[in-house]
Amino acid sequence: MTDERPVKTWLTDMDGVLVREEEPIPGAAEFLAKLAEASVPFMVLTNNSIYTPRDLRVRLLRSGLDVPEESIWTSALATAQFLADQRPGGSAYVVGEAGLTTALHEIGYVMTENDPDYVVLGETRTYSFEAITRAIRLIEGGARFIATNPDPSGPSPQGKLPATGSVAALISAATNRKPYFVGKPNPLMMRSALNRLEAHSETTVMIGDRMDTDIISGLEAGMRTILVETGSTRREQVETFPFRPTRVVASVADILPLLEGQ
Repeated sequence: MTDERPVKTWLTDMDGVLVREEEPIPGAAEFLAKLAEASVPFMVLTNNSIYTPRDLRVRLLRSGLDVPEESIWTSALATAQFLADQRPGGSAYVVGEAGLTTALHEIGYVMTENDPDYVVLGETRTYSFEAITRAIRLIEGGARFIATNPDPSGPSPQGKLPATGSVAALISAATNRKPYFVGKPNPLMMRSALNRLEAHSETTVMIGDRMDTDIISGLEAGMRTILVETGSTRREQVETFPFRPTRVVASVADILPLLEGQ
């Protein structure tokens, strides 16, 4: 990376890069401390729309990772920013939790079941048949369909859980309407994070553990990318994709030398 423009800003995925099942990945705390020590702007990104940045900060602190609230960018925040740009002061019927409803309230959106501008689907641990049915009927009635992210499943100590993408597929099958997904791999989420940092893609690196979300969205947003092997994609799988990361490393600990001099 030394043969290109100096790195001034870092974006990093959370799950699989910094933590795994709420256990810190070795090197993550040191990486974050080095960024803070050098006053290097960074943002931790997650497709998880359940929690607010404040919630996530507390959860990360319990894992021994110190990330400021303002340095956390979720798919819920990206979705709210997108809606604020598209239709300021609008209304939405939301299927989701506090991370999403709080983000929409903060941009001045009204939550309603009566003729909303949008149906906004996020992740929740309590999907209800009643809420999904209402969403289907509102979409058939003309509401625009937005979803925070396309992830079909998420992890839990007991195994996989259905996530936003799976429920979106159910609603799409019933309505014949596909949602617009704001979160990764949509590069819009990367660009909104860059805008929040007032950063430029040419001097920013994206760190991720998934080729099909983190790396492709970073690449399409014009950034250099680093794949770590502590999450979903293994080094031997990289060649099966038609695109490549700038670099592949074992873990975030191997990125520490790149921070020297920053």
